[in-house]
Amino acid sequence: MDAYIVDWLSLIFRWLHVITGVAWIGASFYFVWLDNSLQNPPQWKKDKGIKGDLWAIHGGGIYEVAKYRLQPEKMPETLHWFKWEAYTTWITGMILLAIIYYLGADSYLIDKRVADLSQLQAIAIGLGIIAGSWIVYESLCSSPIAKNGFVISALLIVFATGIAYLLAQLFSGRGAYIHFGAVIGTLMAGNVFRVIIPGQKALVTAIKNGVEPDEKWAIKAKLHSTHNTYLTLPLLFIMISNHYPMTYDHHLNWLILLVITVITAVARQFFILKHKGIHRPTLLVVSAMATLILAIMMAPKPAPIVSQIKNIDQAQLSAQVLSIIKERCATCHAKNPTDEVFTVAPGGVALETMDDIYQWAPQINSRSVQSHNMPFMNKTGMTQEERNTVARWLAVKDKDR
Repeated sequence: MDAYIVDWLSLIFRWLHVITGVAWIGASFYFVWLDNSLQNPPQWKKDKGIKGDLWAIHGGGIYEVAKYRLQPEKMPETLHWFKWEAYTTWITGMILLAIIYYLGADSYLIDKRVADLSQLQAIAIGLGIIAGSWIVYESLCSSPIAKNGFVISALLIVFATGIAYLLAQLFSGRGAYIHFGAVIGTLMAGNVFRVIIPGQKALVTAIKNGVEPDEKWAIKAKLHSTHNTYLTLPLLFIMISNHYPMTYDHHLNWLILLVITVITAVARQFFILKHKGIHRPTLLVVSAMATLILAIMMAPKPAPIVSQIKNIDQAQLSAQVLSIIKERCATCHAKNPTDEVFTVAPGGVALETMDDIYQWAPQINSRSVQSHNMPFMNKTGMTQEERNTVARWLAVKDKDR
């Protein structure tokens, strides 16, 4: 498919994905806050079947919100449901996955340095892992084990570890991360489709028929809603992770992904408790300290500089670097790229002149020297010696101007 058309499809569905994702996560956060912030209502409200209420002010008005224990005195004519936010977020996300990582599998998903897969093999494995993960998750949550919160949490952590490690052995770093995110998104949307909405429908049907609602639906919906709450922040991280190769391009990328997932889940716990009036700032402190420790442990080692800086012919070195950058980087990073994937320079970064290279030197250092994220999947075959040459130039570049 023409790269220009792919770019437009990517733009449209990424935009829709972000919009619907904001709506879904915003509604989710609001209702978690609402449920945890309800106050004990006065007796006259209890007599009407109200379990909890709260007062809020927003947009120039005061709101009164009440939650019924089971049913209101009279079912309202209009009952608002919250489901399409979840469904459209998942649908647009899967379309985006197909456009970027499946149509462009050779560029974004398959890394021959990791696993020598064909496009069809990579797509089949990716979809198989997403679907298989949902089946395993549903089976665990439907089993008697789900009644024990500690055991089910431990099993899900072990399962997540296995999925993250497996993905990292099959796909590029970006491909592994985005598929882990697709697994999380599928579980979350599946929770809405398979459990939460059916539970709500069962409640409404029972009320309309004058039958006592089955408590098992409420218990199961609560379990899956809780899972969704803790998965939200990890999913948001994965959505932006492609901008930060120091995470997905690390040789322990699968472990970093798991650590960040735990850190964000702990941070989410702080806010959940805060809604209930329980203040545990140590949770945020622990999350911040863990993030700092992770950043320190991930810090790249300085690139080896073979020649002594003082003996370098700076003019000759600059010429070498310009030649390397033109050959290895400018196929994509040019005003008119020759690479078949890109119609314009990625990120607006053109590297065709020495002035361009000076301008983007910090990015070249972080993406090509400190990490090997660029050239992308090393598709132009940049050697370690060429990276060392760029590192030497970076060390003396200011003296050359």
